[in-house]
Formats: sequence, C-alpha cells, structure tokens
Amino acid sequence: MAFDVHEGSTGAATLRWRGQALAAALAGWVLGTALQLQQGALWPAGRYLALAMAAGAVVVLALWHRSRRPVAGAALLWLLAAALAAFAVTGGRAQHRLAQQLAPALEGRDVVLVGTIARMPQRSAVGWRFRFDVDEARLDGAAVRLPPRVQLAWYGSVSTADETDAARPLAAALCAGDRWQLTARLKVPHGNQNPHGFDYELWLWEQGLRATGYVRTGPRDTPPRRLAVGGWSVERWRQSVRDRILGGANAQDADARRFAGIVAALVTGDQNVIERADWDVFRATGVAHLMSISGLHITMFSWLAVALVGALWRRLGRWAGSARWNPCLWLPAPTAALVGGVALAAGYALFSGWGVPAQRTVLMLATFAGLRLSGLRWPWWLTWLLACAVVLAADPWALLQAGFWLSFVAVAILFATDSRASGARGAGAGGQFFIKLLREQWVVTLALTPLSLILFGQASVVGLLANLLAIPWVTLLVTPLALAGVLWAPLWQAAGWALAPLAWVLQALAAWPWASVQMAAAPLLPGVAAVAGGVLLALRWPWPWRLAGVPLLLPLLLWQPARPPAGQFELLAADVGQGSAVVVRTAGHTLLYDAGPRYSLESDAGHRVLVPLLRAFGERVDMLLLSHRDSDHVGGARAILATQPGASVLSSIEDDHELQGTRPAMRCQAGQQWTWDGVEFSVLHPDAADYATAAKSNALSCVLRVRAGARVALLVGDIETAQELRLAARHDDLRADVLLVPHHGSRTSSSAPFIDAVQPRWALVQSGYRNRFGHPAPAVLARYAERGARVVDSPRCGAMRWHSGRPDVVRCQRDEARRYWHHEPMPPIGGR
Repeated sequence: MAFDVHEGSTGAATLRWRGQALAAALAGWVLGTALQLQQGALWPAGRYLALAMAAGAVVVLALWHRSRRPVAGAALLWLLAAALAAFAVTGGRAQHRLAQQLAPALEGRDVVLVGTIARMPQRSAVGWRFRFDVDEARLDGAAVRLPPRVQLAWYGSVSTADETDAARPLAAALCAGDRWQLTARLKVPHGNQNPHGFDYELWLWEQGLRATGYVRTGPRDTPPRRLAVGGWSVERWRQSVRDRILGGANAQDADARRFAGIVAALVTGDQNVIERADWDVFRATGVAHLMSISGLHITMFSWLAVALVGALWRRLGRWAGSARWNPCLWLPAPTAALVGGVALAAGYALFSGWGVPAQRTVLMLATFAGLRLSGLRWPWWLTWLLACAVVLAADPWALLQAGFWLSFVAVAILFATDSRASGARGAGAGGQFFIKLLREQWVVTLALTPLSLILFGQASVVGLLANLLAIPWVTLLVTPLALAGVLWAPLWQAAGWALAPLAWVLQALAAWPWASVQMAAAPLLPGVAAVAGGVLLALRWPWPWRLAGVPLLLPLLLWQPARPPAGQFELLAADVGQGSAVVVRTAGHTLLYDAGPRYSLESDAGHRVLVPLLRAFGERVDMLLLSHRDSDHVGGARAILATQPGASVLSSIEDDHELQGTRPAMRCQAGQQWTWDGVEFSVLHPDAADYATAAKSNALSCVLRVRAGARVALLVGDIETAQELRLAARHDDLRADVLLVPHHGSRTSSSAPFIDAVQPRWALVQSGYRNRFGHPAPAVLARYAERGARVVDSPRCGAMRWHSGRPDVVRCQRDEARRYWHHEPMPPIGGR
C-alpha cells in the first residue's frame, strides 16, 4: 500500500481512505487494550460480548458512513470499533484466565499431583523452582480441578522414592520433560504490593500461572516419585546446555563461575544464574539489556541469519547448474534470506525460553518481514503502530511491562531519526559502522533516559560510553562464541575469557561517583512531558526546534514528592511479607524502623522492596532503627546501608553481630529522645539492664514512640507479654493512634492489659500471606476487635500509609492500585 499517490484520482482517494481507516483501527486497538488494563475488577462475560457486538455494529456504520460522509468521520468510527473490540477481546481472555485460578478451598491443602515439568528448572542455594503441567490432581483420594500450570518450589536437596522400591531413597535432579507424582501445598498467586514496586501478581498472570506452592517432603509425607524420564524436547536441551556451561567452569575460580553464569544466560536465557553483584554493575552502567536474551540479541541474530541464509541461497543457485534445480528461480534470494532470518530468530527465541521480550521481538520482526514480502510501502509510523497492535493482540498485558515501552520507543526514535549517520558515506567501512553505532546509541540514550527515570527511578550517566563498548563486544564477539559453544564446548570458555576485559571496564565505570543518577518517581504528566522532550532532542530537526525539548525535561528533573508539613509525620508500613519495615517521614527527615526479612541467600526485602521504595520517594534515610536481631527484621539491612551512606544505626543487636562490621550500631535504650521538625521520637524499651538479663532477642526489641502534638504512633517490634506489661505499668499514658501490632500478631503478644493501655485506633499487622506461623492469630485479632481497634494487615492491604494530619484514614496500596489480576484475600477478624 503506497501513500504517495496523487490527490486527483479516485484510486488515490480510496487508498487514502484505507490508510486512514487502518491507522485509526490500529490506534484504536492499542487504546482499547490500554483502557481494559485499567479495570479494577472484571465485568460479567455478557458485557464483553455486548461490546464485541457493538464493535461489529460500528464497523457496519463506518462502511455505510464511507459512502456518504467525509473520510475523517469514518476514521473516528474505525478507531471506536477497534477500541471496543480490543476491550472486549482482552476482557474475555482475562475472564478465561481468571476462571483457571486455584479454588480458595484448596489453599493450604496437601494435593497429590501427577504431571510434567514444563520448563527448565532453576536451582538456587535453597532448592529448586519450576513450572509444572498438571495432568491429574487428587485431594484425599478425590479428583479436583487445578490450574493447568502451576509454579512450584522444592526446598532442600531433591530426593525421591524409586517407584519400584518406595523405601529406597534416590538422589535426583529435576529435568524438564520428566513426569512426576508429588504432593504439593498450593495457594492463590499473591505478591507484595508497594508504591512503585514490582507487580509480582501481574508477572504470574502474564505467564499464565494461576497457583503457586511447594513440594511436601517431610518425614510424614509420601515421597515424590519420578514416573518417567522425559524424551527429547527444547526445554530439556536448554537445561542440558545450561548445566554443561555451568559445570564446565572451574569451581575454585570465582571469576570463571561468574562468567559462566553470564554465558549461560546469553545462550539459554536463564537470568537467575547471573550473580546479583554483576546485575548491580550492569544496571549502573546501563548494559543490563545485553546480559540476557533481549530484543537486541534476537534482532542481531536475525540480521546475521538473514545475511548467512541469503549468501547460502545464492551459493546454492550457482552450484545448482541446471535451471530446473536452481532455488533462486522459484524463491528469490532476498525473500529466502528474510524468511530464513525470521525463522532462525524464532528458533533462537524458542531455545532461549520463549520469554515475553523474545516473543515480542519475534512478532515485531515477523510483522516487518510480512510487510516487506507483501510489497507494501507504508510510512514508518504506520509500520510501528502495526507492530504494537500485533504484539498487544498476542499479549495485551505486555503494555504494562517496562521492556515494551523501552523497546518500542527505541525502535520509533530510530525510525524517526533515520539511523544512517550523516557524513559517513565518505568514510571507510569501519568508520561508517562506528559513526552509525555512535549516532544510534546517542539518539537512543537521549530518548530513553527520561523514560528510564520514570520506569526505574534511575538512569546511567556512563551508559552511552558503556554501551558503545559493550554492544559490539557482546553482540559481535561474546554472543557468537557462546552460541557456537553449543556445537563445540571449548568456545564457552573462550566466551568467558572475552567477558573478562569487558567486566573490568564496566566495574571501573560503575565505581565512578556519578555513574548513575536516581530520582523520585514523578506523576504521569511530568513523565510524559519529559519523554516528549527527550524525543524532541533526538530528532533530526533544526536545533532551535530540538532545544524546545529542554523545558519539557524540567518538571521531571525538578520534581520533589510532597512531605509532611512541620510538626506532622507520615508512617508507611511496607508490604515485605513475613517481616517488619516501617518508613517514618517528617518535613525534612526519614527514619526506617526495621529492614524486612531475608527471603533466601540471594534475595532480601532491602534489595527487592525497600531500596526501590526509598528511591521512588527520593528518600535519604537519616536513621535505621533495627528493633532486634531476628532475620525478619534485619534481613534487608545490608542493602539499605549500602545505598544509604548517611544513615546512622540504632539497634539492640549484639556487639559481634555481622552488621556491626558493615556500620557500627549505637545501642537503643529507654530514655533516648530526639526531635525532628517538631516531631518527638522516644525510645521506651529496653532498659540498660535488659541487655544482661534478656533470654530472648524478642525481649530486647527497641520500642519507639513517635509523637506530633496529640497524634502518636507506637512501633514495638516483637515484644511479648512480659515486656508489654512492663510498658503498661511504667507509662501512665501509653495511648497511641496507631500501633504496629507486636510480633506480627503472635499469640505470645498483644495481651489485653497492653491493648487497654495503648487504646489504638488502628492496629497494623505486618505478616506474610498464609505464613507458616499462622500470624495474626484469630484470638489476638478478636482482642483488638473487642476494644474497637480497626485491624489492617499487609496481605489484604499491601503497604499501609497513615498521616498524623489525617488520623482517621489508613490508605491501602491494594485498594488504590487495584487491578483485576490482583488477589483479594478475606480481611482478618476485626479488620475493616
């Protein structure tokens, strides 16, 4: 379809109408998808069917309107029809997916599953994690319906009972394609919900995983049985390649193990084998997109495949001799190269795990190839819009992923600026390539830096230099060596050697004081304006026009989140799972009370939740108060201290605790007081003598009272009944508007005299969904309810926010950011 026809002909008018109608329909599809993703709850299926029928009626109206009205009116009708259709289709798909969710009655029950390991399992220090396709499921001998695919964890070493001799244990590794019978305890997908945090439930939804759980391997559980060894499959091959790469590294050489993990990620797409410290370096230098299977790798692979297939096809044509057997006569070499390149790119994406970024890239490449093969000549923006619509038709929830916006904005800006470097034609081939790479990277950096600040709260200052070095090095040297290693294993070691100098350069760049910048998360309008400003600066327009983008950047660069006024404070109890972490903000200071739990040897609440949360609010922590040494309170402290160099530490941890080596802590002690911005902070417990007599770490929990006028918050850690009674007896006025419920609602705390002394208006419970301790205990919640306290817990509320200036309101993140894929557990007894 060409759009450069003359105005006067009837054919030109027809083509122009078709082009406008197509553009409007594609834009409408994107718009309708975006609107449906904003739904807090799904409608009944009948409403989506009615919308689909309405879309059909609008199409009929648009066709009728075409013969009687101006073209512009018809284009609006096509936009409306496509938007209604996209809304209806996406809603219908969501209804189908929601219907697959685990029934609440099966949560926490031991269900016997028979099925197949669907994907390459991932191993960590604490066990395995894998996806399991369920063929049969039984509860107490009766068949039950489960989601077709679930995600399971298998903690500890894998041991089974051989099906021929159930008494004889058999050490085993989990392999994709193997058929197993095992007992699992499942739950509905549930993740932490925090402002500007990662939406784990959306990720599970997009992957089609409607239940999670773990394999039961206790002494009273029936041992899992491997029923059959899987045959050949892509996933089994991927796992074999990954294990060979990792197994070939020298176990005594830390660098060799690190580089083997990166090589394995480049070949098989398993990002979990890259160490966290390396990820930190890659993010600081802006090259994280290169160190796993991304759209760039698949695109580069496709270009290489196009060149190789085209050269091979032409060579076959010359070898054929006879015209009858010449392949170029029945399929031209350019066509064969394009089809072969996209097909091989799809094969690479499939081998790398067929992740969402890989699927998106293959769909984009297939769309561009289809247009070229059909002979259609479309404007770049229409081609780009078609690719967007195709990707969203396949995966509408990709619109909410950062990778979607980064990739499509980058492609759009490269199209719009014409990536051919001006003045490069007179240079040699090497100079041409370098100038082209320099310009493309500069353009993409200008356009994507504001977007990166919006999506991640940080951007790399050294990213341009790092990518200029890393892109050709990784795509033209490391990745080809890594892929060729599948055919000849010694090349994997060569790929690791090739990574060594690059890693040294990246570490040196990341060590610069201003290697990356961080900014608080801005609202939507300043963010959109900043992205538009970056795009204007990158366009090949006259400089006076391009410089008009600079003022558009200022709202984002100057944005500062609102803080409480002097004499007031805000409390944010983060959703960290089974643990405690509370951010207290005054007009000019920030205190973090506890740092959340450690989830595993590789993951903790500091790295996953608190650091991104503090960055999004632009916080500089003045004090980290760690109530006591338990890991669910100090697990994320190391990550906090690494990113908050100005924070002092107040805690009851012992002198030889490992955190003392990171930053010495001052001992918390009753009687300590200070004032920030008119807000009083007081430590009420423990006494100096308690450090010598306390038998449990809970008894040493630092109790902090925060007072602003008549408004009080009381943060008490894991104190138990004995400490509660001492506090109630010692303080004549212990009343508080907000109480962080002691010990997450354990039966050993929240005694009746203590609740009577505090008389809380709000009782905040920080606990994990369906945690193994049963927190909060029903009896404890009943005591609060009897005394009129309103209980709010993090599994139902997510992050909980309370402001001393609005004492009657606790804001719940799950309520404010609700979407239909979010789990809504039942409120606790006494909750609101």
